[in-house]
Amino acid sequence: MGEGIHVAKSTGDHHQRQHNSVVSLSSKLAKTWVTTTIFIFVFFILLLGASLCWLDMFVLGESRIQMSSIFTRNTNKIPLNCTLPNSNTMQTCPLNYPNRFEPAISSSETCPDYFRWIQQDLKVWEETGITRETLERAKQNAHFRLVIKSGKLYVHKYLKAFQTRDVFTIWGILQLMRMYPGQVPDLELLFLCHDKPAIWKRDFRQEGNATWPPPPLFHYCGHRDAYDIVFPDWSFWGWPEVNIKEWSKLSKAIKEGNKKVKWEHRVPYAYWKGNPLVSISRRNFMKCNFSAKYDPMVRLYVQDWMRDIRAGFRGSSLEDQCTHRYKIYIEGSAWSVSEKYILACDSMTLLIKPEYYDFFIRSMVPLEHYWPIRSNNCGDLKFAVEWGNKNTYKAQAIGKQGSDYIMKNLEMKYVYDYMLYMLQGYGKLMKLDVTVPENATEVCSETIACSITDGGLIRQCMDDSLVMSPSVKAACDLPQPYKDDEMKRFLDKQESAEREVEKWTDEYWEAQNKNKKSVVKLYN
Repeated sequence: MGEGIHVAKSTGDHHQRQHNSVVSLSSKLAKTWVTTTIFIFVFFILLLGASLCWLDMFVLGESRIQMSSIFTRNTNKIPLNCTLPNSNTMQTCPLNYPNRFEPAISSSETCPDYFRWIQQDLKVWEETGITRETLERAKQNAHFRLVIKSGKLYVHKYLKAFQTRDVFTIWGILQLMRMYPGQVPDLELLFLCHDKPAIWKRDFRQEGNATWPPPPLFHYCGHRDAYDIVFPDWSFWGWPEVNIKEWSKLSKAIKEGNKKVKWEHRVPYAYWKGNPLVSISRRNFMKCNFSAKYDPMVRLYVQDWMRDIRAGFRGSSLEDQCTHRYKIYIEGSAWSVSEKYILACDSMTLLIKPEYYDFFIRSMVPLEHYWPIRSNNCGDLKFAVEWGNKNTYKAQAIGKQGSDYIMKNLEMKYVYDYMLYMLQGYGKLMKLDVTVPENATEVCSETIACSITDGGLIRQCMDDSLVMSPSVKAACDLPQPYKDDEMKRFLDKQESAEREVEKWTDEYWEAQNKNKKSVVKLYN
């Protein structure tokens, strides 16, 4: 019996051990299941977050998708902080703007070639720097003084600019400071908002002139005989008075507009629409238009802005004007903001030889990005269209290359990078203590935009162009400036292409005249 009891006890122990093993195994399985579930849940959350980030990047990435952005999503949002001021208060600038932000992604690309002109535009002050006396001599031509000090921006206005040019110019610099906090140096600059430059070389001579160096004046365009510092124009942030959207939005719309009519199906004429009253050259240009006696292969239309305003801008959308094989650019009273809109169409641009230039056009090449036309020459326009219609593949390629140049090299990120490098280069020339004038006012995005509550085009342009957070990517790498011999070769290349087109044109018309003489002789 003792043995039986012993056996029974052993059997009980055995079952107990089995039970304990099962419990232990079940416990381990349960823990494993919980751990696996937690892992899957966490993985799912991470995957969802990455997917949302990818979606966000896909929507906002402007066709330049960067995988690294998935892991560097910028959460430092700085939306407009609009208060509701009562009658006794005014909108003030928030105190929570970031003073500095280090981009998570270093630059891996070189800036477009037009950045090489930055040092050239500042070169005249390299030896002397910019003193207080030198700077103040620009005041008589300026619409406003802009001061950046310790990351804050101050403005002292002298003259009312046409429409909202000054407002959107200042707005653009504020967006630059939101994109690159702490990277714009302390500086003072004076800005001209008129069309034509003001600091002409003929008025300043380096030798024997007490006024040397010339006063530095920022402006929208330059001239080979002027010292004005070229800076992106106001319309990159919108031109609400004529219903032109900010550039990021509009360039996308034009890109989609290019797809509506294939190049070979477009009207085989050259197209222009604008205001001919702003200059003699445009008034003379209108004489090239179609008539009952002669077809110059161009179609020119008068833009009546007052009528368009009354009609709500119906029929004046730039994205709907890429329906002809050729588009014409001609200056107004000086350079025209229409240049980028015309070149963005993938129609071949017939660029009537400009006298003025903006910040990006100087690196574009005739016969590669556009077709050069001599000033006020109707015959050149007709030949260009005739040539294009006989060489459709080449004409289409020129139009596409010009459009690609604008779409790729004029993204707003590059526009801001250009502004950053220009202001950094200019800031290094300051040989004065940057001070805020007594009459200057601190300005930020809130003080400009928050008071505009009518839901109109001005506020819409500001909302559309508002930089919502610092850039997670550093500015592109600044290319080396042109050396003298490099610049000469580049300018020779441009001039050579222009001369070649002039030669083709002259030969074409000589042949046409000979044929006419032969016909007259035959019938006489």
